[in-house]
Amino acid sequence: MKTILVLQRGWVVVGDLDAIETPERVRLTNASVIRRWGTTQGLGQLALHGPLAGTVLDPCGSVEAHPQTIVMRIPCEARAWS
Repeated sequence: MKTILVLQRGWVVVGDLDAIETPERVRLTNASVIRRWGTTQGLGQLALHGPLAGTVLDPCGSVEAHPQTIVMRIPCEARAWS
């Protein structure tokens, strides 16, 4: 499932949430850092409607984060991100 993760220190990433979570690791595959949201209505708009004209995504392969560094998870609308 495509998911946006807001991490500590201002990092915002999007990718496919790995089904295997451990107490030490959450992993996104096919991940990108969201450098510029490009929205007028925040991350929720991005999650529901997918990347917009002003959105800048920096592909980075996979991202692993400790669960305690996740500030928020936003599941994305699959059709909007296909």
